[in-house]
Amino acid sequence: MERRGERSIGELFSELANETTLLVRQEVQLAKVELSQKAAKVGKQVGLIGLGGAVAYAGFLALVAAVIMLIGEYIALWLAALIVGIVVMGIGYVLSKQQLDELKRMDPTPKATIETLKQDKEWAKEQLR
Repeated sequence: MERRGERSIGELFSELANETTLLVRQEVQLAKVELSQKAAKVGKQVGLIGLGGAVAYAGFLALVAAVIMLIGEYIALWLAALIVGIVVMGIGYVLSKQQLDELKRMDPTPKATIETLKQDKEWAKEQLR
């Protein structure tokens, strides 16, 4: 059996090419996994934005009529409806804004993949020395 030091340059380059190909495939797989995880998180945040809007609408819908009627005992009904409408819109805005801010803070860059690619580049340089 040949030892590593006794192989020809062609064999060494062939092995290097095979290992580099395998490494690139593994890096691509890592990037896919990392990006799909980030995409799932984005999907969750988008869903929560929708949920915030639905809660702002459905959660307060029954209360809106009651509050308008209560305030309507003291001021004009149209003014009571305007005040309550502004408050409900504010609550919906706050719920949605929180999730939008979370999406803006999220970094979609596949950092682990970039770091390992840098390491792979250094490894490949070492192999060519």
